[in-house]
Amino acid sequence: MKRILLTNDDGVFAEGIGELAKVLRRKYHVTIVAPDRERSAASHSLTIHHPLRIFKIKEDKYAVDGTPTDCVILATHKIIKSKIDLVISGINNGPNMGEDILYSGTVAAAIEAMNLGLPALAVSMGFRDKGDFRDGAEILLYMLENDLFSIMSAESILNINLPPVPLKEINGFKVTKLGHRVYSDFIKERNDPRGRPYYWIGGQMPSWTGGVETDFHAVGSNCVSITPITIDMTKYSYYPQIEEWIEKNRLKT
Repeated sequence: MKRILLTNDDGVFAEGIGELAKVLRRKYHVTIVAPDRERSAASHSLTIHHPLRIFKIKEDKYAVDGTPTDCVILATHKIIKSKIDLVISGINNGPNMGEDILYSGTVAAAIEAMNLGLPALAVSMGFRDKGDFRDGAEILLYMLENDLFSIMSAESILNINLPPVPLKEINGFKVTKLGHRVYSDFIKERNDPRGRPYYWIGGQMPSWTGGVETDFHAVGSNCVSITPITIDMTKYSYYPQIEEWIEKNRLKT
């Protein structure tokens, strides 16, 4: 039986990871190692200025007082002694598309697994109106049981975004690229009872651009978006301009 490590950034008691564990345990050995509290937007942060603690909640379920990245490191080096076949981060409560992936602890946990040489998925569901985490978990089980393992690599992750609609309304799968978030009214200013200002980062829900090949368009069309992501953020098409600048501005020694 394949062994799957589940983690997230919503916390060990979040509904998404709980429903996913229930469904996957029909076919796989599942161990949960997740933050002891909400860690959304933790990105790829590590805890290096104070010690970390592991709390065993029950068999195959552990909480860590750290970030999602901390959880993956402790799970692979201290908690799970057997071979891990797959790491899944999610199901996140809310989408992780476009620039979201730079802030997301969900995606960062999957990338940390990739850095450790393990195949990994980041799985998110849009803010639910009609959808259900159980439906999302069933979709993921279907993907795994239909040989998703064969297209996975330890050199990239698959960022999966699920539409927040019932299973019967899903229109299939689509390979996508990252779209582009368009933010507005990003910072909210308030005053405390003493008249001093404080701020919330957030504001209105952003719109997006990028066209029909993007994760945004796929989810908006009730398709499951599958975006392959790697750590290499190099913009190779920019090489010629930089090389031309270097040629014109050689250091004189």
